Amino acid sequence: MSRFLRASLVVLCLASCGGGGNYSAPRQLDDACAILRERPQYRRAMERTERRWGIPIHVQMATIYQESKFVGNARTPHTFALGVIPMGRQSTAYGYSQALNSTWEEYQNSAGNRRARRDDIGDATDFMGWYMDESARTLGISRDNAEAQYLAYHEGRTGYANQSYLNKPWLVEVAARVGSRSAMYRDQLAYCR
Repeated sequence: MSRFLRASLVVLCLASCGGGGNYSAPRQLDDACAILRERPQYRRAMERTERRWGIPIHVQMATIYQESKFVGNARTPHTFALGVIPMGRQSTAYGYSQALNSTWEEYQNSAGNRRARRDDIGDATDFMGWYMDESARTLGISRDNAEAQYLAYHEGRTGYANQSYLNKPWLVEVAARVGSRSAMYRDQLAYCR
């Protein structure tokens, strides 16, 4: 076998192993139909979550948009002391759903999915469904109320019950945008199915 052929095979083998998944965002984030056409695995994952937990696809999509803009390996920004000394990330939030380590571990134990990964769209949507279903059952939040579900998702169920979001006008605005995006996605999905 020639050196060139051997080197080509080694490069090809290494290229096929590297990189992991496609963590980039879909191209048209304001078009639910385009997102699902570009990433059919998103549709399958969200439909499974809707069947299992009752959380509509448009609520899942609006929450993922707000949390990670559909970037599978999204992380919070670094913090810096004195503006230059890196001190780590703002939180342990990671992946499509921006789940914190502690909440993700609670999900893994509760849902019996110890191998779940936050950068896997199926696991991330199942996590969101699990979390929002629990919020619906314990707090009485409608499963299709993206705005209230987002407030409980962001603040935690105890924070939502204590209305901690009322001291955060910026968060109330963000939740309203999540609600608007959810309605936009719902209307779009009605025509592309």
